Amino acid sequence: MSSATLVVQTAFLGDVVLTTPLLSAVAAHHGPVDVVTTPLAAPLLETHPAVRNVIAYDKRGGDRGWTGLRKLARRLRAEQYKRAYLPHRSLRTAALSVLARIPSRIGFSGRWSFLYTVARPKPALGHESDRLLALADEAPGAYPPHLRPTAEDERVVADVLAEIGLDGGVPFVALAPGSIWGSKRWPYYPELAHRLAAKGMPVVVVGGPADADEGSQIVAAVAAAQRVVATSTCGQLTLRQSAALIARAALLVTNDSAPLHLATAMGTRIVALFGPTVTEFGFGPLRAGDVALGLDGLQCRPCSPHGPQRCPLGHHRCMRELTVEAVTRAIEDLGALRRRS
Repeated sequence: MSSATLVVQTAFLGDVVLTTPLLSAVAAHHGPVDVVTTPLAAPLLETHPAVRNVIAYDKRGGDRGWTGLRKLARRLRAEQYKRAYLPHRSLRTAALSVLARIPSRIGFSGRWSFLYTVARPKPALGHESDRLLALADEAPGAYPPHLRPTAEDERVVADVLAEIGLDGGVPFVALAPGSIWGSKRWPYYPELAHRLAAKGMPVVVVGGPADADEGSQIVAAVAAAQRVVATSTCGQLTLRQSAALIARAALLVTNDSAPLHLATAMGTRIVALFGPTVTEFGFGPLRAGDVALGLDGLQCRPCSPHGPQRCPLGHHRCMRELTVEAVTRAIEDLGALRRRS
């Protein structure tokens, strides 16, 4: 028998992670949900306890265009869903729920809300995960972001760490230098890794295939210190495995990108580096004690909701002037280096 409830979230990977509280809230009311999401994000949700079934929708690939949308709508129509929650405010999402003939369509007020049967105001303030909970009439903080890697994911990560001598609970700092938005990339991860190595802290780099070159540069910078081990897992682990690895880290240093939200979901302490964007957008660290660093006082900051590929003014001061010293101090203040110094 099909789940009666569908959630459609095909936005960026971080948005999908921050939708997991909504999944938990909806499941608490209606039972496990089915989810339409991107092929990249699908494995993250397949093991979530609130999710019954994940439907991958390759909206920019094999399922692109109205042909792909109608094909998916026919598939969904056959499931006879009673209700759909639509956190992503897009025409594609709204149209999909209409074409699938889902009688109750709950989304946020906005440009396409005339296609919903229930349009709820999205809170202007607060963390994005809490704002999405408003779609289910839940209070902020009612459910936290949550991911559940499998035992096999944990085994793979344990083997990777054991190969470089980081088994048995040896502390390390994870670094996530990547972002699909070029101007969000902090340029000093190799220097930071060298600084951490000089203090005796091993480093593990996490990221996708596009981050492999930078991962190699970071590992080379640690090797130059000749005191501790380092490895790059960029492009070598699945997303769930990367989440499991982040969970084992003493701390994650990350840009304003998906690994930040993976760390939130896995309970790992965070030092997040914000350049062209700001935490007021709702995508910063969620827990008390986590740290978000940004260069205050720049009139050009923030420059866009996501951060452009290149600095519009050409100087990229928001990231270039965020120093290694400031980031190292934040790591020290969180106590991540205490056992190794």
